[in-house]
Amino acid sequence: MSQFVSETRRTKFDEVLNFRTRHITIVLEDLYQPHNASAVLRSCDIFGIQDIHIIENKNAYTVNKDIAMGAPKWLNLHKYRNSENNTLEAIKKLKAKGYKIVATSPNKNDVTIENLSVEKPLALFFGTELTGISETVLEHADEFVKIPMFGFTESFNISVSAALCIHALTSKLHKSEIDWHISSAEKEELLLTWLRKSIRKVELIEKDFFEKQKEMLS
Repeated sequence: MSQFVSETRRTKFDEVLNFRTRHITIVLEDLYQPHNASAVLRSCDIFGIQDIHIIENKNAYTVNKDIAMGAPKWLNLHKYRNSENNTLEAIKKLKAKGYKIVATSPNKNDVTIENLSVEKPLALFFGTELTGISETVLEHADEFVKIPMFGFTESFNISVSAALCIHALTSKLHKSEIDWHISSAEKEELLLTWLRKSIRKVELIEKDFFEKQKEMLS
């Protein structure tokens, strides 16, 4: 399908794919303000985070298109909304994939974001705007992380907090010798997905291709 997009567009896809990672993933628990949810997605795309896990216990996750600026189009969104405890389901799935659960919440055992180890895959949990992450996350967290603050205000907006954490951790990854890139197979899969989303009337093109393939084999 590459022939149906410009050379500039294809080159951009390759450049972006080279910086995509699943070594870090972001988990959003019960966000209810669309502008926050949208801003987090935008930051994830900008810094190369491919997977975002969305937990909907009480609040449905919605996106403000003006703020997201098309970011959801390039990301993989994994939603948890059908279990009795969606948070616990997300935690179990992520741990099964080898992720350490990181609660973005002050704790007696916390570390600053700059000192958080990136040796193992990390799943950063961000909670709802008013009350933060749930007791379920606190109970199952492997690490606790905080962002140093030196003013009178005691917390960042959720979207700002996410952007600061993602920037700090991806910068650390890029300077490390860790193999944080997605695999060649994953790149091919994402490229195909992005091409399909970029080409007008892609269904007709695919239909024509498969019909020609069928004719060649018959």
